[in-house]
Amino acid sequence: MRLLDLLTAAGRDWVSGEAISTQLGISRAAVWKQIEALRAEGYEVEAAPRRGYRLAARPDKLSVREIEAGLTTQRFGRPVEAHEAIGSTNERAKELARSGAPEGLLVTAEQQTAGKGRLGRPWQTPAGRALAMSVLLRPPIPPTAAPRLTLVAAVAVAEAVRAVTGLPVGIKWPNDLQIAGRKLCGILTEMEAEIEQVRFVVLGIGLNVNQAAEEFPPELRETATSLRLAAAEGSASEGGLPVARLPLLQAILARLEVRYDQFLAGGWPELLAAWRELSVTLGRSVRVIPASGAPIWEGTAVDVDAEGALLVRRPDGSTERVIAGEVSIRPTTA
Repeated sequence: MRLLDLLTAAGRDWVSGEAISTQLGISRAAVWKQIEALRAEGYEVEAAPRRGYRLAARPDKLSVREIEAGLTTQRFGRPVEAHEAIGSTNERAKELARSGAPEGLLVTAEQQTAGKGRLGRPWQTPAGRALAMSVLLRPPIPPTAAPRLTLVAAVAVAEAVRAVTGLPVGIKWPNDLQIAGRKLCGILTEMEAEIEQVRFVVLGIGLNVNQAAEEFPPELRETATSLRLAAAEGSASEGGLPVARLPLLQAILARLEVRYDQFLAGGWPELLAAWRELSVTLGRSVRVIPASGAPIWEGTAVDVDAEGALLVRRPDGSTERVIAGEVSIRPTTA
């Protein structure tokens, strides 16, 4: 909308109705109708006699217009497909990938009704309270290297969240984001490939932003959190102040593009070092639940290897390589 562009360009300055009318080539009555249309979309537009109009606030809405307005990326988020509600952003991104969509495509939604996390678990995205986004990648790599992208994405998202919020977010192997031991974000990597070449990878990111404690299912209230709840910990703010989602989404895309390009340029060792720095798993006692159904066992997470597999030392001193399954961090004992 050209009116929004005019008001945006003016910043905090007033723009007269006459100037808008002239620049847009429409009547003053039509200007007023467009102002009302913007307000209906959630934009706060101030009006004052003899001064005109100015944009006071933008809605924290995941619309194509708002996402594109603040992008600093070259490819990621270009193009954007934004939904009010969708079953799964990952499923939609895979659909578009098979139809030839370009690398960098972003699919996002205000609400997901059939989101999923690792190991096929459901992932809830309540309307307007979280980020649900999927980014399409077409890396020129063999399928065996694709799991590395899971760790690359975890590093990028953690760095973006830290930069925007200042919260000490860490990574639980392989790609869950946590703060104070509670899960904040899940990343789901899905791939389609030939024998020797990846066709595409979809990175699905689900980040809890403004949920209140009671919005999580009862079984998750002790283990899940949101940025708003985490920011409220130890502060006098009851429930915490809302966190703007748009700057967060744009920062994630920007950091993801930087780290992905680094990966493609051969920077995997540096990325792995960054993952280690952000890890909340290494050095901790962990419980391993193998995907194969083998017996559960415990040990100490000591490192990740060159492929991103977790190395866990058993009580007998042997070290085992964990590439799949569930790893939980054991409580620290006094």
